[in-house]
Amino acid sequence: MPEQGYLQSFIAGGAGGMSLVIVGHPLDTVKVKLQTSNAYSGTFDCIKKTTAEGGVRALYRGMAAPLYGVTPMYALCFAGYNFGKGVFCDPDAFETLKLHQIAAAGATSALFTTPILAPGERLKCLLQIQTDGKFKGPSDLAKHLWKESGGGVQGLRTINRGFMTTLSRDAVASAFYFSSYEYLKAKATPEGEKSPGALATLFCGGIAGIFNWAFAIPIDNVKSKLQTTPDTFERYPNGARSVVAQMYREDGFRALTNMYRGFTAVMLRAFPANAACFLGYETAVKVLNGIGIH
Repeated sequence: MPEQGYLQSFIAGGAGGMSLVIVGHPLDTVKVKLQTSNAYSGTFDCIKKTTAEGGVRALYRGMAAPLYGVTPMYALCFAGYNFGKGVFCDPDAFETLKLHQIAAAGATSALFTTPILAPGERLKCLLQIQTDGKFKGPSDLAKHLWKESGGGVQGLRTINRGFMTTLSRDAVASAFYFSSYEYLKAKATPEGEKSPGALATLFCGGIAGIFNWAFAIPIDNVKSKLQTTPDTFERYPNGARSVVAQMYREDGFRALTNMYRGFTAVMLRAFPANAACFLGYETAVKVLNGIGIH
């Protein structure tokens, strides 16, 4: 198992996460719009209408929320993965590719990221679907939600709506994310080398992103509905279970396909965003090794 300290994984993870958001946010905006509205016929129709209404900047609406949280969140994600390696992985797990152990280590990262990611996702999704520009940014929206809910415990519940669904999504997604990346990275590394080149890293990271979202998107659809419906506590009293039940009541078995709404936007985003993430991460690791931070 590769020797890596928590400080290095923390810093490099933050660098990777910033790279991911900058590259991937426009299509994340499209994904959320498709998941929460029937006003668009598909990904490219959504892009066309969104840019017609607000220009290219409209695709970057709400980016401040994930960007503010992305450095600590991805730092914690990779540090959590590093922690999970110590808990679940045998010393030879990466040499012999014990993918079930690597997947368990990856899923562990969700425990570290959800406390930051859940409220950030809640604010991001609400900002992405607003059309009147009422809220200037995440802090403005958070203050409104806190005040509207009466603060206290109810205020925390409101801002953290969708917490357990976010945790479930990210545990499943990260299991496939890290295990697929480590497998591809091992196969792409030339004999005698410690890691693949930049192009191979981009490819491995991009494919890992596709695996991540292929399994995460049904849960993500449920999460988006849960986090953006104004009367969530009344309409969905049992959280994600109520969302799924209503989707089935309204659409029958079509609800299964509807849970993959936004699939094209997600896949278009997944490859370049996660390619950038892992290239940023691996580059930061090399820089940190060079200056003696392990």
